Amino acid sequence: MKDEKLQKALARMGLGSRRQMEEVIKSGRVTVNNGPATIGDRVSPGDEIRVDGRQIKYTSENEKRRRVIAYYKPEGEICSANDPEGRPTVFERLPKLTHDRWVMVGRLDINSTGLLLFTNDGEMAHRLMHPSNEITREYAVRVLGEVTPEIARTLTSGVMLEDGMAQFEDIKEGGGEGVNKWYHVKLKEGRNREVRRLFESQGLKVSRLLRTRYGSINLPKELRTGRHIELDKKDINTLTDLVAMRPRHGTGLHGAAKEKQERIKNKPLKARRSDNRKVERSDNNAKPKRSGSPASKGRNRNSNR
Repeated sequence: MKDEKLQKALARMGLGSRRQMEEVIKSGRVTVNNGPATIGDRVSPGDEIRVDGRQIKYTSENEKRRRVIAYYKPEGEICSANDPEGRPTVFERLPKLTHDRWVMVGRLDINSTGLLLFTNDGEMAHRLMHPSNEITREYAVRVLGEVTPEIARTLTSGVMLEDGMAQFEDIKEGGGEGVNKWYHVKLKEGRNREVRRLFESQGLKVSRLLRTRYGSINLPKELRTGRHIELDKKDINTLTDLVAMRPRHGTGLHGAAKEKQERIKNKPLKARRSDNRKVERSDNNAKPKRSGSPASKGRNRNSNR
C-alpha cells in the first residue's frame, strides 16, 4: 500500500504548500518512476520522484527526524531564499541539510528583527502558519507617539484595513521616554506588515519591531542577533501539540549536537549583523548564493510584519 498523496509528500518535504504543489504537478513538472505525475498519485519509499528533473529523496513521514531551529533575524535581511537584488537573506546562515531543506515559519519584513522559526517538516510549517490554527505571535514595538486608551481599545476591537478586519489580541505598555514608547502586542494571524499597518491606521509610526514569541516558543535569552539554535524534543513537541500533530520518533537533540547547544546556553555566541556581510561582499566582489523551491521559482517572498 502506498504511503501518502504526492502533493502532501512534496509539501511535507518543504517544497511549498499543498496547493502550490498541486499547481507544480498540474504544470507537468513532476514525474514518479519516470512517468508524468497527476494529482492524487500516492508514493512510498522506493519511488523515484523528480521535480524539474531533479530527484527528490523521499522519506516516510515516520522515519524522518523532525527538526526546528530558532533564528534571531537582524535588520537588513529579507525572508526569501532567492532575492533578485542580491540582498542578504535569512537562509544564508542556516545549517546545511543533506537531502532536505529548511522551511520558514512566518516572515518578518526587511526592517523587522527577532524570532524566526525554521523546520524540515513542511506540513508542520504549514499548520503553524495557517490562520485557522490561530497561533499567537508576540511583538515588542517602539512607536513614535502615544497609544491612548481610546486607540488601544480601537486596536483590540478591530480596524478595517485594505485586506479586511484586523486586530491585536492584546496591547500593553512597555516603557520608554519622550516621543518613543514601547508596547507589547499579540496577534493570531500573520498578514503582510500587519503590526505596522494597524498602528499606522491610528496615525502612529513604528520605528522598531521585534518578534519575541511564535506559538509556544519565546525568543531564547541566550540567542544573539544573526545566530540560531536548534530546539530540543520538549520544545518541538509543544509546537506540534498546538497544531494537533503526533510526536515523531527521534525528534530532538542527541550527542554532540546536544552538547553544543548546552555550550551556547552557557556562553552565548557574539551577535552577527547583516551590515557586516554587505561590507564583506563589496570587498570580495562576491555574489550571494541563491536557491529556491519549485513553489517559489521566479518569485520574491519578502513580506510581512
